[in-house]
Amino acid sequence: MIGDNVALDRISIEFGNFQAASDVSVDIRPGEFFSFLGPSGCGKTTILRTISGFQEPTRGTVEIGGRPMKGISPNKRPTALIFQNLALFPLMPVWENIAFGLRVRGMGKTERRARAERLLDIVEMSGTGDKMVSQLSGGQRQRIAIARALAVEPKVMLLDEPLSALDLKLRQHMRAELRAIQERTGVTFIYITHDQGEALAMSDRIGVMSRGRLQQVDSPEAIYNRPVNAFVASFVGENTILDGRIAAEDGKFVRFDTTAGTFLALPGPELQEGAFSRLFVRPEHVRVGGEAASNSVSAAIAKIVFEGNLITVVGRTSHGTDLTAQFTNNSTSIRPKVGDHLNFSFDPADAQVLASEPVRTKEVA
Repeated sequence: MIGDNVALDRISIEFGNFQAASDVSVDIRPGEFFSFLGPSGCGKTTILRTISGFQEPTRGTVEIGGRPMKGISPNKRPTALIFQNLALFPLMPVWENIAFGLRVRGMGKTERRARAERLLDIVEMSGTGDKMVSQLSGGQRQRIAIARALAVEPKVMLLDEPLSALDLKLRQHMRAELRAIQERTGVTFIYITHDQGEALAMSDRIGVMSRGRLQQVDSPEAIYNRPVNAFVASFVGENTILDGRIAAEDGKFVRFDTTAGTFLALPGPELQEGAFSRLFVRPEHVRVGGEAASNSVSAAIAKIVFEGNLITVVGRTSHGTDLTAQFTNNSTSIRPKVGDHLNFSFDPADAQVLASEPVRTKEVA
């Protein structure tokens, strides 16, 4: 089973005066695990409905496997859609739930049962075919919903926040399971989520959306380490954010003036000297303690948060600027106390100055 590519070309979707999606273009590769990531109301579910055929675009085109989808109904498209509400049939055993779409298509019972058993193997639930849905855990129901969708042999699997109702540990477990199923089947997965952890952990590439527009399309590593604008940097992961203006270029870095001091950092795209911008640095890249150096500022420890494997320390400068550092909980970790005055520092290569306004969408080919 090999997935199809999905090409969106300048998709715009309007509901009256409201624009749910604006000029969205992306080419999702065959067999790729692609996630649309963004806050509620950013247009990601509307895009998924457009791919599935439940929503026609106001402008633009959708192609699946090189075939234009205009006018093709959802049941005629090579897609399968899994919603947050799994909609399993409680009065049917597991195997009949999986094979329901095959019965609608006229397949005989023996063949339906055989295919259901093969799919139970794929989702690692062999031997559960005769159980009722009520006997299954939340994670097992998720797998049955995936098996049912795979039964009709789609080229593209569309998943609309299917893990949102699960508890944290089960969500984390199911991330790995979903990715493993996708790799075993080779089907193209398009996943909708507002959870950055899900997107980063599972995806080959991520499209970050805000207000109906794609802000950046890239690998998880690039989205996290090289965001193209302030929205992507602030939405994906935690940061210390310092507002200010670029004072001058300094080799491959820029000198960035803030109320907390002047810092060296890497410049992001489309920056203008003197324009209001923001410096972003991840908390794992901030050091606490040591001598004052370039890119360091003295701050009083305002808060310490113990999270088991991680310790988060928040320092506040005399100007009221907060800086956040995060480090692993081990025998070498420093143990500051609230009220201590310590230096917070970071390397210029670990900080990035980004435009506060969105820039053109960046997509990796």
